[in-house]
Amino acid sequence: MAKLGKRTKAIREAVDKNVDYSIDDAVALVKKFANAKFDETIEVSINLGVDPRHADQMVRGVVALPNGTGKDVRVAVFAKGDKADEAKAAGADIVGADDLADAILAGNIDFERCIATPDMMPVVGKLGKVLGPRGLMPNPRVGTVTPNVAEAVKGAKGGEVEFRCEKAGIIHGGIGKASFDEAAIAGNLKAFFAAIMKAKPSGAKGTYVKRVSLSSTMGPGVHIDLASLNG
Repeated sequence: MAKLGKRTKAIREAVDKNVDYSIDDAVALVKKFANAKFDETIEVSINLGVDPRHADQMVRGVVALPNGTGKDVRVAVFAKGDKADEAKAAGADIVGADDLADAILAGNIDFERCIATPDMMPVVGKLGKVLGPRGLMPNPRVGTVTPNVAEAVKGAKGGEVEFRCEKAGIIHGGIGKASFDEAAIAGNLKAFFAAIMKAKPSGAKGTYVKRVSLSSTMGPGVHIDLASLNG
């Protein structure tokens, strides 16, 4: 058997995979082992008892994290005229119409959020096969197809996070940075979890939330006691 490194040994001694930790203890453990040479992202994984292949069991939405994400999000906006000017004034990184669509089709996707005014959807609709798999397709259900582009841009820049259930019934989300203090991470985690609960679909049967785990980019996953998330 290969000899365990000091870090791996320390993690195994500190984190019990069979224990569900309180939110405070989980955050403390994750921060303790987020000791890479960069500011690691704090990530949450939520296993749901749904089958997103059925439309009435899909879980998706957007949540405004009270303490932000700690990440500079690049935002692209499909808009024309006054709406394009509003988007630029609000801080959008890329604003365009047909020219932006052509750039995306050419493989130039240098953004993390995509917003569109309703009148631009005939143009954006042609990009579904490109933006859809990347989770970037504008959607009115999460507020990224809207006439209020300035508000949407400010939200995306200010800490809004989109979430969508994957095929295996798992939702992943970045909720902050390791440099955040423990209270800020815990606050963001509770807000994210509350949004998932609020988004419970009509077709969900049985146990909705099966497990919640918290981790950093390079650190171990820590299971969280669900009761502490509802507190």
